[in-house]
Amino acid sequence: MSTTILSDLFLELNILVLERIDVGLFRITSKVPNWLRHFCSQKLKFGMNMLIPQEEFAFLENFLFDAEEFWHSNSIGKVSSDIWSEKNLHGYEEQLEAHAMCINDSKILLIELSEEKFKYKQHLIQTGREQQLVYQQLLKDNQKKEVLINCIIHDIAGQLSAINCCLALLEFENLTSKGKEHLEIARKQSIKQEMLIRNVLETFSAEVQSLENFTIDIDTAPDILIAVQDVIELFNSTFAVSRKQLQLAADVDLTADWKVVGDQSRLDRVITNLVENAYRHSPSESTVTITLQAEKESIVLSVDDEGTGVAPEMVENLFQKFSQSQNHSGRVGLGLYFCRMTVKRWGGDIGYLPRQEGGAKFWFRLPRASQLRN
Repeated sequence: MSTTILSDLFLELNILVLERIDVGLFRITSKVPNWLRHFCSQKLKFGMNMLIPQEEFAFLENFLFDAEEFWHSNSIGKVSSDIWSEKNLHGYEEQLEAHAMCINDSKILLIELSEEKFKYKQHLIQTGREQQLVYQQLLKDNQKKEVLINCIIHDIAGQLSAINCCLALLEFENLTSKGKEHLEIARKQSIKQEMLIRNVLETFSAEVQSLENFTIDIDTAPDILIAVQDVIELFNSTFAVSRKQLQLAADVDLTADWKVVGDQSRLDRVITNLVENAYRHSPSESTVTITLQAEKESIVLSVDDEGTGVAPEMVENLFQKFSQSQNHSGRVGLGLYFCRMTVKRWGGDIGYLPRQEGGAKFWFRLPRASQLRN
């Protein structure tokens, strides 16, 4: 490409090409773009020498220190200034950008008019600010909704407590067999609603607690085997009424050290949530099995059921807030979310796997408490 074509190309791109002669002294090696005349009162043209910085190019003063260091090191590539605004002779601001580079033995300085680039940058900054405002508003709206839900749940819990008292009093009445059947149905529905309310309240409570400092004490670390045994004892009658079975895997070593990082009450709730989940999705005459697996630095608990498993399209959102099964409408979908948030807070992990035999396997991994001694 000829020198003339290159010069015309730089002119079209609004770029001024200068070759460094000495510190602050440059030779113009391209056709002079029109914007340069708005800054310099003297007539500049191709081949002339010009001093920098002058008052007209004060924006270059700081950049030239970097440029001189770059040229002195004979570095490869280029060093660029940011886009600077500078007032021209008519008092209007122009946006300019400079680049220093080495070409063979020549030290080159490019100065370009960057109005479009500046506008695009300003557009990005403005868009970012608007998105930040939208995000902050969404956070505020979400906080308001969660406070409202919390208040509503508390009010519902109060009303449900009164209903439970009435149901308890009805047991002492001379009811017909049909009346007793209806009363039992009402009691079961009441228990389900209590579980639902507990899930909601514990989830919001856990979100607050997760923001607080979590202290780990090896002396008070919970024993996950004991927690499992307590949950099995709690649910045995519930499973039996529905002709289901809940059991601990036969190969679990009852004499091993099963202490994990965590809090006893919240660990109990995590296991309870997974067992409740398995219970709801298990058919009659099926078995839910809790397994404990010891690893070098952690312990894995899994709950296996013999149900239909989880639909593939729902797996990705299983542990998200308000996620629920298509076949269990009416539940707010907070149990698995609570489990994930709690286990993650303790440095563990949680997940789901489909069983080859059919059904679902929900598992979580927690660090061993013994690791705290290391």
